[in-house]
Amino acid sequence: MEPTPEQSPHHAYPDHWEADVVLRDGGTARIRPITTDDAERLVSFYEQVSDESKYYRFFAPYPRLSARDVHRFTHHDYVDRVGLAVTIGGEFIATVRFDRINEQGRPASAPADEAEVAFLVQDAHQGRGVASALLEHIAAVARERGIRRFAAEVLPANNKMIKVFRDAGFTQQRSFEDGSVHLTLDLEPTAESLAVQRAREQRAEARSVQRLLAPGSVAVIGVGRTPGGVGRTVLRNLLGSGFTGRAYAVNTTFTAETGTVDGVPAHRSVGGIGEQVDLAVVAVPADRVPEVVADCGENGVQGLVVISAGYAERGAEGRERQRELVRQARSYGMRIIGPNAFGIINTSGAVRLNASLAPESPEAGRIGLFTQSGAIGIAVLSGLHRRGAGLSAFISAGNRADVSGNDFLQYWYEDQDTDVALLYLESLGNPRKFTRLARRTAAAKPVVVVKGARHSGSNPPGHAVPVSRIPDATVSALMRQAGVIRVDTVTEMVDVGLLLAGQPLPDGPRVAILGNSESLGLLTYDACMAEGLRPRPPRDLTTTASPQDFRDALAEALADRTCDAVIVTAIPWVGENGEAETGDGEVLAAALREAAADGPAKPVSVVHVEMGGLAQALAAATSTAAPRGTGRPAGPAAAPVPPAPAPRTDEAGPPAPAADGPSAGRIPAYPAAERAVRALAEAVKYAQWRRQAAAPGRVPEFLDDTIDEHGTAALIEKLLGPDPDPRGRPLTHDEARELLARYGVTVRPALPAPDPEAAVAAAGKIGYPVALKTTAPHLRHRADLGGVRLDLAGEHALRRAYDELTDLLGTPAELRPVVQAMAPRGVDTVVRASIDAAAGAVLSFGLAGAPSELLGDTAHRLVPATDRDAAELIRSIKAAPVLFGWRGSAPADTAALEELLLRVSRLVDDHPEVVSVALEPVVVATHGLTVLGASVRLAPPPARSDLGPRRLPSY
Repeated sequence: MEPTPEQSPHHAYPDHWEADVVLRDGGTARIRPITTDDAERLVSFYEQVSDESKYYRFFAPYPRLSARDVHRFTHHDYVDRVGLAVTIGGEFIATVRFDRINEQGRPASAPADEAEVAFLVQDAHQGRGVASALLEHIAAVARERGIRRFAAEVLPANNKMIKVFRDAGFTQQRSFEDGSVHLTLDLEPTAESLAVQRAREQRAEARSVQRLLAPGSVAVIGVGRTPGGVGRTVLRNLLGSGFTGRAYAVNTTFTAETGTVDGVPAHRSVGGIGEQVDLAVVAVPADRVPEVVADCGENGVQGLVVISAGYAERGAEGRERQRELVRQARSYGMRIIGPNAFGIINTSGAVRLNASLAPESPEAGRIGLFTQSGAIGIAVLSGLHRRGAGLSAFISAGNRADVSGNDFLQYWYEDQDTDVALLYLESLGNPRKFTRLARRTAAAKPVVVVKGARHSGSNPPGHAVPVSRIPDATVSALMRQAGVIRVDTVTEMVDVGLLLAGQPLPDGPRVAILGNSESLGLLTYDACMAEGLRPRPPRDLTTTASPQDFRDALAEALADRTCDAVIVTAIPWVGENGEAETGDGEVLAAALREAAADGPAKPVSVVHVEMGGLAQALAAATSTAAPRGTGRPAGPAAAPVPPAPAPRTDEAGPPAPAADGPSAGRIPAYPAAERAVRALAEAVKYAQWRRQAAAPGRVPEFLDDTIDEHGTAALIEKLLGPDPDPRGRPLTHDEARELLARYGVTVRPALPAPDPEAAVAAAGKIGYPVALKTTAPHLRHRADLGGVRLDLAGEHALRRAYDELTDLLGTPAELRPVVQAMAPRGVDTVVRASIDAAAGAVLSFGLAGAPSELLGDTAHRLVPATDRDAAELIRSIKAAPVLFGWRGSAPADTAALEELLLRVSRLVDDHPEVVSVALEPVVVATHGLTVLGASVRLAPPPARSDLGPRRLPSY
């Protein structure tokens, strides 16, 4: 909305305050500033508020607003007087306003930093979390305008409003004065307020997904009168799945004589149905979708699955059409799956929903599947079906304009019907939020991700999200840090998903291999070694082994305490006539299931070659459908892994283990040793992450004593100046040294040497021996090009080195030589931190030179890093042995290196204006380290959407 001429040009309409939010019941609403055009809306809203709510707001009977009230409540300067409204369908359902006040409670302007705040919520919408969402947003607005505290007067009987303030998590004070409760809230975000905000976000977004997956009634819009077509196909699949709710067919061409289509009532519009419709599946041409959305919104539909194509995947015109679709649907409080979606499936017996183009619903099971591609969704569904896997839910979101993988992570985190979450993603709409949600979900159940479009450098058509500049390897490392199992192909996703859904997690990497083929056993052994597992020598049962022999060998391996997992290899038996016999596959499957059921809970998988009978028998048993009761422990949630850490109040609480987990005998089968081993290796790494997540790292307290956070903030403000360049500015060597020193990072000084005399003078000041090196950008850190001379013990050696550099590489003005004191011998490393627009702040580490620059041997962690992150960062690069006494060398001081990493992490976390830091080289000696070079770049801090009030992505 645009400001009117009456509003001050100095305080233009703040459109960045507009936001779509998900409410407690899963519906959506829009929050926006109130303008002078809202007078009629305000009056209409107030007329629908009960007398009791009016009394609570004004402390006296107040049946109607006067003209003066309406003017006051709709005219704001957006600085000292601010009003926000919550709207659905364009009409107000709630309002909040604040007025800046001084210490005496009188109207004031800045620098007064307190404001009086008051809320009013329509009675019909109370209990939906409207006031809580409003408080988050009005508090953010107040902080932006320099207000640090809210004051509120509440009647003691207004328990709902008192609870809103009490539960917000802000630091607050309460007193009882003159018959009312006086509340003062400190608006500085706290760990508790952020936790409360995220808990509410989780509940609301999970509920919004639940409303889509478990509707009581579905209308398919665009059903043709004759068989065929997308709408008719969706209706047929819906009915074929045995949907337990009411179904309707909708098409504007239906007449009164149409009556029914495929046995369900046929109507010309949703409004003509005359009953509540929870979910609408839209399968009409794109140019007709807006009228369908309006029909649905005006008649109380809760959510849409838009199958229709012709949106952002078709270019600029389609992108604008998609934005308008999202805006229109949200204005009615509806969420969207799609457009260009393949559909959704919920196999729960209470729902049995197949609102998709998939002709058959998968069996009910314990795996949740989300894809952004319909074609990939079809392929994964087919692969899971062939291998006997059941699903709890399937979602193919198409352009993913609204509901995304993040929403389903919120839902699956607490869904008792899902043990494993599989996601095929082509873009990460909010990587910071994805990482946070994935970490929390992975602490309770596995999250397996395939990331498409890894090397395209842009987002797929239709995905309006920030483009990340960080390499795909970095994205993969950050996912690993969050506990996500990142795989490269959908085949690997299915392989890993089957193992995790059907088997417990391993205690460690020790693998027993047994089977009736020595060669296949050796291939499996080699694959285990390549994946970093610790296999025992394969046990060859010979080709004469019977199913009983397999059973006995598997039971023995499972009972062995030095074994954490077992891989069984099997080839067909060769009969007396020389032909392969596979008829005993069912018998062998039964023998393996029996041994697994009776033995300790360890993962078992099978590698088979041309044994269709065995694969089919195991597929039948491996089905992750609701299991039959057995005495064996359940799947990953019940594996011998310490429980996830007790969540803070930002989480809705960890989901309790499902009453029925994957049962005994559901053993995954693989047609190649490499596939089975890779799946097991991922399970081993995930189990190790789970164990570590049970005792998360921390930021050591000793850092606080050597860090000057306030002084650094003042220095940054001074360096950026009153009108900073949005592109930022690099710091000089001396500026960077001063800034880093305030965080306990000492950079060895480098004195400029524009001529030989200056070099000699600098060396005299520093003391011999010294190093002479160039700082020209094309020669920086390139010792291989001869731009560095070390261990110069005296003036003669220094002058000779100076002459050699200038003769070989260029003039002093081109080379920019400097003189620096020699550092103790050690390992040259590089420490970097940078802020990516999509992923946030990332801390990186590697060995300087070829290992990191040529081979890409660099490790990454998200900021803020803990002591555990710092230790893992150092040890996760391939060249890490160089730091730990490789080939008899003295081990480097990794403790000092870990401390340096933590200091750099704290710097960029505390001060988002520090957009990049590079320390190179950092020479790590046996005792201590030396930072020889540093570059720092400052810029106005980028927006942190993950720290602000809850809001849906805007388009």
